[in-house]
Amino acid sequence: MEEKVVIRHAVPGDEAMLAEIQAESWEAAFTGILPDEKLKSHLDKQRIAQMYQRVLNEHLANVSVLILGQKMHCMALWGAYRGENHPDWAELICIHSRKGNWGRGYGSMMMEHILQEIKSAGFKQVGLWVFEQNIRARRFYEKHGFILIQERKNSFGADEVLYVKLFGKAIHLYKTRMKHSPYRS
Repeated sequence: MEEKVVIRHAVPGDEAMLAEIQAESWEAAFTGILPDEKLKSHLDKQRIAQMYQRVLNEHLANVSVLILGQKMHCMALWGAYRGENHPDWAELICIHSRKGNWGRGYGSMMMEHILQEIKSAGFKQVGLWVFEQNIRARRFYEKHGFILIQERKNSFGADEVLYVKLFGKAIHLYKTRMKHSPYRS
């Protein structure tokens, strides 16, 4: 029997579960990408929960959760782009899920939900940063129509690359670039 899936906005009180999902996801996805000490320093669930408490209480970003059965499985955080280069973009700040259900479609459900929210908020494009070595995530983003662009930065001791997804008329400009990505499966 399939478990019921519900996607809803996170509310104050969800902080501990958001922290648990983020820490589990970071440890599974970023081991071998981030330096060990840097990764370990960002797995403190209490510190992560405090950050989410502030985000939720001060409405600093949009946070959604996917609940599978009775358990929170996936979370995503988005808002206005945080960098100076793209003031009219939205930014998918993070999307994390529990490793035990990777590859089962729940991350895609969350992504479609978030992209619809971003479009409904009036944004014409959304960017996201991903660790260059995180090939699994890069394939996931490309599957959902994100295109690699030339911007890069170093975060947490590892290189990140910027992906963008366009909505509406401008999307055809990038479709041919997508076909040539070395990460497409």
